[in-house]
Amino acid sequence: MEGFIVLKPLGDRVVLKVEKEKEETVGGIVLASNAKEKPQTGKVIAVGDGKMLDNGQKAVPSVKVDDKVLFDKYAGTEVKYDGEDYLIVRDSDIMAIVD
Repeated sequence: MEGFIVLKPLGDRVVLKVEKEKEETVGGIVLASNAKEKPQTGKVIAVGDGKMLDNGQKAVPSVKVDDKVLFDKYAGTEVKYDGEDYLIVRDSDIMAIVD
């Protein structure tokens, strides 16, 4: 389904596919990504058309589809669509684009 998504975010919202990471400690214990207190990464799947400013103009989104981004662990709303898990965040919740 990647490359064709029906979820269309509104305003300054961005749809992300969160990258699930696992980390293994020296003792062989596997820690899931949700057990760590650090920002997460994800791939931008869809971008809204921008936030409406007080002057009536729209702010241009700071990311584009296929960008790999860094966002706060507790940002956004998790949604399930067509058997896939996505995260919808505000453009302002994204901290950086990863090159």
